[in-house]
Amino acid sequence: MPDQLRSGLMAAATTAADKRAAFRAGLNSGRIQRLPGAFNPLVATLIQQLGFEGVYVSGAVVSAELALPDIGLTTLTEVVERGRQIARMTDLPVLIDADTGFGEPMNAARTVTMLEDAGLAGCHIEDQVNPKRCGHLDGKAVVPVDDMVRRLRAAVSARRDPGFVICARTDARGTEGLDAAIDRAKAYADAGADLIFTEALADAAEFAKFRAAVDVPLLANMTEFGKSELLSAGTLEDLGFNAVIYPVTTLRLAMHAVEEGLAEIASTGTQSGLLDRMQHRARLYELLEYQRYNDFDSGIFTFTLSE
Repeated sequence: MPDQLRSGLMAAATTAADKRAAFRAGLNSGRIQRLPGAFNPLVATLIQQLGFEGVYVSGAVVSAELALPDIGLTTLTEVVERGRQIARMTDLPVLIDADTGFGEPMNAARTVTMLEDAGLAGCHIEDQVNPKRCGHLDGKAVVPVDDMVRRLRAAVSARRDPGFVICARTDARGTEGLDAAIDRAKAYADAGADLIFTEALADAAEFAKFRAAVDVPLLANMTEFGKSELLSAGTLEDLGFNAVIYPVTTLRLAMHAVEEGLAEIASTGTQSGLLDRMQHRARLYELLEYQRYNDFDSGIFTFTLSE
């Protein structure tokens, strides 16, 4: 194999098994694992370059990219394919949102096998009813504990690589209260979940109470404009949390910039006033590693990097 391909040209150099091992090691390291959301593989490339420990793929973002609300309209195939595209291009472990498992327990089992095949490091499955909705909206409903336990047991039984992380998400905090969410988390851990994600905890005190009650790795969701106080990664680490996701942050940043830029073009007829707010072509080429592609086969890639 050419050296360029061995070193990660066109795809990650790290195997899926090694990424899963790294994710599990990180969860048990005592250092919080920071997983910003990536809405495409290029964002995942930047997340890796900036030194984060992992990448997250949000179901809400996959829906939003399709101009759909986060109410369970996306399909397993759509989510798996976006996960595959992102996992393929980063050496970091990628955790993906698998909603409710896309159906009954047997569907949850198939979901795990497909995500394994796509190279993901892990997924989370939630206890909402179908169709689900964004975890920071009101009006959610959760299934009985026994139903979610069946989902999780099906998912765990379908796992072929023991390194693949199965995370159980509970939305019970907003519907049944914190104590009920803690009880659910314990039941889900007993069912085989490797990691617990409790959605919409209110503040540091609730995060601390959850950590004190649950003896498995925990994931925090630091999404903007939601029901949770935005805590720093250092604070969450001090509270004993093992991982934190920033699910929609990069999409919100990008869409805000795009909307402002398009509004200016619509108003002025030119983008000339926006140049200092754009990523320069040279930086984009650097992220895309144009020079390495040129070195790989100058007979095909004959462009130059000059302006």
